[in-house]
Amino acid sequence: MLRTRISGAALLAVAALVAPSAPAWADAHSPGSSGVGDPYFPHAGNGGYDVQHYDLKLRYTPKSGRLDSTATITAKATKGLSRFNLDLSGLTVRSVAVDGKKAKWSRKGQELTVTPKKVIDDEASFTVVVEYDGTPKPVDDSDLGVTGFIRTKDGAVVVSQPDGARTWFPANDTPRDKATFSYEISAPVGLTVLANGEPQNSGIVRVKKGYVVSRWKMKQPMAPYLAMIAIGKYKVSEGTAGGVLNITAYDPALAKTSKHLHKETAEATKWGVEHFGPYPFDSTGGIADKLDVHYALETQGRPVYDGDASDDLLIVHEIAHQWFGNSVGLESWNDIWLNEGLASYAEWLYEETHNGPKAQTTFDKYYKNTGKFWDVKTGAPGKKNMFDWEAIYLRGAMTVHALRTEIGDETFFGLLKEWAARNRHETATTKDFIALAEELSGKDLGPLFKKWLYTAKKPAL
Repeated sequence: MLRTRISGAALLAVAALVAPSAPAWADAHSPGSSGVGDPYFPHAGNGGYDVQHYDLKLRYTPKSGRLDSTATITAKATKGLSRFNLDLSGLTVRSVAVDGKKAKWSRKGQELTVTPKKVIDDEASFTVVVEYDGTPKPVDDSDLGVTGFIRTKDGAVVVSQPDGARTWFPANDTPRDKATFSYEISAPVGLTVLANGEPQNSGIVRVKKGYVVSRWKMKQPMAPYLAMIAIGKYKVSEGTAGGVLNITAYDPALAKTSKHLHKETAEATKWGVEHFGPYPFDSTGGIADKLDVHYALETQGRPVYDGDASDDLLIVHEIAHQWFGNSVGLESWNDIWLNEGLASYAEWLYEETHNGPKAQTTFDKYYKNTGKFWDVKTGAPGKKNMFDWEAIYLRGAMTVHALRTEIGDETFFGLLKEWAARNRHETATTKDFIALAEELSGKDLGPLFKKWLYTAKKPAL
């Protein structure tokens, strides 16, 4: 065999002539990111697409804790995608399909990475179907507590703030990506099933092979952490709150809750409409059950209460979140004070308008605190302190009151309604809140917010 020597330069020239050109999509399509850059939860959420709708078909067996599920996710690409990620912890994935075609997938940590058979073009709509099953396990964080899918003595309840949605369905688990939800939930006969939104059974609940099938739909966009189902033996009440459908339920063992939850939810909803503007969803309500998580959560349209729900101010707080935290959502968890500060201040306002102490009196009481009460920055608490009672809830409310004092009642109460109206079903930031307050008041409020949110010491009055 005769060998012919060819120079390196010549070889490159030949290669350029015979090498196949890169596919047309190579420069236009790339993987979606496996996180959205949240400072507290860098692995939560995923880039490259925007979820439009989650359709969740769930079959739950309380005795074993097993969940058999199919999630159908409709999304729109925000860039050309060669692959993308969903958040899902534990559970067993059985199959994944994209636009009806079987897709490749892999698991690592909370990331479910999906590689479709055909790349997805920028701005294209696509559908993902994930079949999965197993026994959901909640997230147990030493600083933030237990969140996600919680088993109860006779069923289960979901409370997912901040990143527990991934424990029971594949999600883009970031508050930035809101979507509508529909549920088809099967549970053994004898149990009641509730979820966000409104029942879709038109009064007829289908029974199939010993299981009750219930359908619910949340028609307004919702962050994944606010998605909720509740399965158990409940006492259910239905009525209206100023024309808004009111559905509440409670475990019969919670005797103190009884009719109080339903009555006070209606009162708090009507009061909220008066002070914050039109109610942002089609129904209100609440669910009380024994969860042992030691907190309540403002799950969209129907908050969940752990144990007794006979405290008026607790109900007012969670209902106020329907405007501040749910309809007007967060873009990033470091702005959690916006949710909790406004909802906590709603408690002060409720007392003020119901023959209780003036908000100024409550403010003065907490302002007397010294030492560690002022050590955490309310507007930048860090992940460990994001639910700190003093820094986020109390001092968040104090920040709101300091703003009220600075701009006056007329502008302040106009601000609350305008904030809810302008950002209805959207997400917003602290900067947005400050900008609106300055717009409506005509004042430079930077110094006020700097000392109340971003300084770790007692602000001077």
